[in-house]
Amino acid sequence: MTALPETMRAVEITKPGGPEVLALCERPLPAPGADEILIRVAAAGVNRPDCLQRAGAYPPPPGASPLPGLEASGEVVAIGASVTRWKVGDRVCALLNGGGYAEYAACHEDHALAVPAGLSMEEAAALPETFFTVWTNVFDRGRLKAGETFLVHGGSSGIGTTAIQLAKAFGARVFTTVGGADKAETCRKLGAEIAVNYREADYVSALRESTGGKGVDLILDMVGGDYIPRNVKLAAESGRIVQIAFLQGPEVSLNFAQVMVKRLTITGSTLRPRSVAEKAAIAESLREKAWPLIAAGRVKPVMAAAFPLAEAAAAHRLMEGSTHIGKIVLTM
Repeated sequence: MTALPETMRAVEITKPGGPEVLALCERPLPAPGADEILIRVAAAGVNRPDCLQRAGAYPPPPGASPLPGLEASGEVVAIGASVTRWKVGDRVCALLNGGGYAEYAACHEDHALAVPAGLSMEEAAALPETFFTVWTNVFDRGRLKAGETFLVHGGSSGIGTTAIQLAKAFGARVFTTVGGADKAETCRKLGAEIAVNYREADYVSALRESTGGKGVDLILDMVGGDYIPRNVKLAAESGRIVQIAFLQGPEVSLNFAQVMVKRLTITGSTLRPRSVAEKAAIAESLREKAWPLIAAGRVKPVMAAAFPLAEAAAAHRLMEGSTHIGKIVLTM
């Protein structure tokens, strides 16, 4: 076996700020713990929480790498003493607590999944963060069932493109909101029955009409702000609203009488701070229920762009410009 280097290239956050604060650096290789694997990273996903961390608004949890990067794909090059699921040479993609913007990254063995057959390493790096997030919020917390109606805001994002495909594959009627005609067309091709351009139409009126006045059973929202009371207005009786981010802010005035009268459930979650066991349970659900859909070609990551590691700042600018469709990755 080839000896591993002592150091690696990585991208660090030099200080809180804009994309320009991201800089290449050299760091020691992470040492895998007893239940961890060390991955030689081929590609790493870029996600909005990375941008928040860079801006100083999303600190890593205790014990996590200070480097950004919540997902990566690559080859297992070392394993901890108690690891049984993986061996050196396995091709994996993994959910990370941080450290993905680097040539090597360590993660718990139960937070890694095999690279699905037929996918490139770049595509595999685009899976973990979005698939873990969508699964736990749409199917676990949101309890989406076949035949129900489902709305995901921001359908052209990594979360949106994943949620549309998975919800459609499990038999839901899927709606989305987007900011342009090209994004609407992509979402319809992925399985959205209706894609409302929020710049041109009111999604509440459009979707109430499309559901015969019933409203929507499950809404996945990452916008927040004035979308929150509008979601409550649109929700069907006994509907569920799941909040996963707040691009327009978390504070809002809301008439809770509508929540009571409609018997709504409003919930939400974050992924990064959750326990090892909780993330492992999500990984097991994905392995059993979602990975076969990827292998069958029924679900696939939508790729927007790939940047070399040294151009992480450009990747963040693209992410924050919100013009892209699908996932952005860094390649090593």
